[in-house]
Amino acid sequence: MKYDIVIIGSGPAGQKAAIAASKLGKRVAIVERNFRGM
Repeated sequence: MKYDIVIIGSGPAGQKAAIAASKLGKRVAIVERNFRGM
């Protein structure tokens, strides 16, 4: 998979950055250390 932007951390700032980048047409990945699955 290829992304334009990789954001480290899914806190409020990371989420806001991901949404903003997505609205600009960028492909975004968020990496979170403590993901606890579905």
